[in-house]
This record gives sequence, C-alpha cells and structure tokens, in this order.
Amino acid sequence: MQRTLPPYARLLGIDFASHDDGEQGPPLLVMPFSGNVLGRPGFLHGGAIAGLLEMAAIVALLEAAPENGAFDRVKPINMTTDFMRGGRDAPTFARGSIGRLGNRVANVDVLAWQDDRDRPIARAHMNFLLVAKPPD
Repeated sequence: MQRTLPPYARLLGIDFASHDDGEQGPPLLVMPFSGNVLGRPGFLHGGAIAGLLEMAAIVALLEAAPENGAFDRVKPINMTTDFMRGGRDAPTFARGSIGRLGNRVANVDVLAWQDDRDRPIARAHMNFLLVAKPPD
C-alpha cells in the first residue's frame, strides 16, 4: 500500500505511527495534539477525533484490499461513533479492523486511545461502498 494520506488528514496532523508494539495488522495512525484539533481548552475537538477514526478505517480498508489499488473509490455509507471520554493534550492513536470485506460493501471497526489502548477515548463502526476500478 502506498503510504500517503489525504489533505484532510494532513490538516489534522495525522501520520503513520511505527509498529513498535510488534503487533501485525492494519497501520497504526497517530494524531498529535495541536491548535488544529483543539476543542474546549485542553481537549480534542470531537470532529477531529471522528476524522482520525475515519482515516484509520480507510487506511485499514485499503491495506486489506485483495490487490493494492483494487478500488476506484471508497465511499462512506454510515458511521456510528461512541465518544467514551474526553481526549486530552496528548497524542491520539487509532487502528481499524475489518469486520467484513465484500465485493461492494465493507464493515470496519476503529478504536482510538491515548495513553492506554485498554482505555479508549472513542470507537466507531463504519460501512463503506467499494467502487471497483473499471477493467483496462
């Protein structure tokens, strides 16, 4: 998979984190705390958290594609987000996991945390429409 993120992710400061934990699977994303993601003083904006969750879902989906570049477009159909606690002035991590990858629809679950993965700040379930590339 080509490791580039869309402009919206770059605006939020989202980048790929290393797999230092030795865990295999979809890429881990990190969003540092900055003025671009500030909500109320000292806390992350809910929209920035949702943006991180969406980017992690898309990256996991593209990583799991049968062959890189198999999709012309990945279009969100639905997103359910649970905000579990306020995100503080700290880096925020997110990783998606594929629940189902069909020919036209995919389901992805995403978890976001800061200091402890076992204490998530948010999670999301997303459904995507997969638009295949036309044959050459």
